[in-house]
Amino acid sequence: MYQTITINFSGGIISPGNLYNILVAATKAQIQYVRFGLRQQLLIDTTNYNIVQFTVELDKLGIDYEIDTNHYPNIISSYPAEEIFIQKTWLTEGVYKDILGEIDFKPTVKVNICDGHQSFTPMLTGNINWIASSQSEHYWHLIIRFPKTNVIYEWNLLCYTNHIAKVTKVLEGIIKNNPDQFIDNKQASGETLFNQLDHENFILKPAESPVSLAAFNLPYYEGLNRYQNKYWLGIYRRDELFSIVFLKKLCQLCLSTKLGQLCCTSWKTIIVKGIEEKDKHLWNALLEEFEVNMRHAANELNFQVEDNCSEGLALKNFLVKHLSIDDTRTFGICFGIKTRKKSEVFSSILIQKRHLINLLGLKLFPVYDILCAKDFNPNERTGEVFSSGNPSFILPEQLRRSIFRFYKHRLNAVKNNGQKQNSHSDESKKKESIFLYQCNNCLTVYNEQIGEIENKIEPGTAFNDLPETYCCALCDSGKEGFNKIDQAVLLVL
Repeated sequence: MYQTITINFSGGIISPGNLYNILVAATKAQIQYVRFGLRQQLLIDTTNYNIVQFTVELDKLGIDYEIDTNHYPNIISSYPAEEIFIQKTWLTEGVYKDILGEIDFKPTVKVNICDGHQSFTPMLTGNINWIASSQSEHYWHLIIRFPKTNVIYEWNLLCYTNHIAKVTKVLEGIIKNNPDQFIDNKQASGETLFNQLDHENFILKPAESPVSLAAFNLPYYEGLNRYQNKYWLGIYRRDELFSIVFLKKLCQLCLSTKLGQLCCTSWKTIIVKGIEEKDKHLWNALLEEFEVNMRHAANELNFQVEDNCSEGLALKNFLVKHLSIDDTRTFGICFGIKTRKKSEVFSSILIQKRHLINLLGLKLFPVYDILCAKDFNPNERTGEVFSSGNPSFILPEQLRRSIFRFYKHRLNAVKNNGQKQNSHSDESKKKESIFLYQCNNCLTVYNEQIGEIENKIEPGTAFNDLPETYCCALCDSGKEGFNKIDQAVLLVL
């Protein structure tokens, strides 16, 4: 009875005007809700007898779409996190948009374009994964994950920004033209792939070292929050459903307050950046009008569930309920729920469904395996099976035990770092520790050496000298909500 229409927003960047027109077309087809997918795209479910009316309207608007297929997976990027979760990087809004603008074709393989200084957007869930170099401005690392495999290959050359689109197109062509070599082949060779690439046509240079992926630290990505002298708004929906009436008003408010874009994220949420102080009350009024709830628990926000998966959502709610009952800490962990064989989810701890009997299409006795990524980093592809063959009624307890394993791993990392520090030379030991002040609510850090220039706090201003009216630059928590923490420990965590 229902079919799913997918509309890609390249890089997760959405024009409020275009989205509004799509929503108007959906309203004509009596559609009330839409969803956002893991690859930062728009998902719209509609009945068979309304789909023709909707697609006719989309055709009039010149909107590309797919129906129940995924031949052209969306290009995802870390742009939604730019400026609000990522700092001190050369990768700016203009660079993202230049790259996306030069990709004038529709890739049939998954392409990720990410900043290595963040863990908000998955970096290695694509087949062609571009990661900005932290050492060479406007150069990019490239990691290939061959389609339908977990085979990873990191290229030993860096590519110049302006040639990302060209290299992507050529590599996609090589992969498509040689499916036996590079698709669903566990023996796929990265050397073989890149030997077929004509290096003379591109600006490349040797990578000084392999790519360095940021330690996972999922920011709290919902609510109305301050950054610099503006605000950003993140909206999460527990059931993944966004009311069309609400989104239409949101688009109108973007346009009336001169915000030319909003973003969708890999967490199936939306983010609006650049909200002016004078317009903050308008956004609060919009949230109140539609009773949009904020400040969900972190142990709910850090789950990733497959697209179009009511079973996965139900399991997520079941596990979140038990984690909440036990008041289990889950900070720093990303959970994934996988119910399908070839699906892709981003996770430190993966809950994977299988059947004890799976013969000739007959599937009986569902159980769940719990797998942990290497070092619990969701960007890593290898790990271990923590617990296998769990029926659903013992799954919450086994998940809780895997969480304890995670914190034991973190504690060992802290101890090992301490031992390394103790083994340093006497000269290193004499160096004074650097202390920072961290917000208990959103984990934003105040550094006395840097200050907050955007809030007219000069470098070198001691935390104790800040006025009592000082509040967190991100979530507005008061000064009393900060704790003193050693920078060395913070870097390990």
